[in-house]
Parts: sequence; C-alpha cells; structure tokens
Amino acid sequence: QAALSRHCPENNGLADRFELFYGKLELANGYVELTDADEQLNRCKRDQQMRGGQGLPVPEIDENLIAALRAGLPPCAGVAVGFDRLFMINEDTDNIQSTRSFTLGNL
Repeated sequence: QAALSRHCPENNGLADRFELFYGKLELANGYVELTDADEQLNRCKRDQQMRGGQGLPVPEIDENLIAALRAGLPPCAGVAVGFDRLFMINEDTDNIQSTRSFTLGNL
C-alpha cells in the first residue's frame, strides 16, 4: 500500500513500508500511514492523471479520507497478515482455496 504510506524519513524516494515473504509467498505487509492531507490529495490527483492518460478508469478522490486527514490523524502504522497464507504453509499447499473453510458461493 505504498499509495497510503508516508515517505521514508531517511530517503524520500522510498515508501515507509515492508512486505514479509516465505519463499515466493507474501505473508504480510505493513506501513506507516500518510497523515498529511495535502500530500495524500496530491497523490490522488497524480494517480488520476496517470490513469486518465493510460485510458484507465479514473476513480473519484475520497473526500472523506482527505477530510479525516485534515481533522487530524495521529502517527500510526499497521500490518496485515494473510492467515490463509500461513495455513497454506502449514498444509504444504500452493492452492489458497484449499485453506478456506467456505467460499462466497456457500454463504
């Protein structure tokens, strides 16, 4: 989620984020949230220009996100772990579907 992460303080050309892999399998990713509303708005506008120039659908800017950032978000970070991927390792399978107890079709 580099688009939502702040720039690395030591190197502004890098996102302040990481990914955790087991072999070729991504298990987790984490990042320090971008809390600067103006920077987030600029990134959204650049993304819109890039997508429009490539003939791709151009999503609207999430004004609620920008408003929330303007209201003030304290420094924060998070990590998302794919437990289904941990189960894949435990079960020694490369088929993620085999790790799920149900599918959307079974709901």
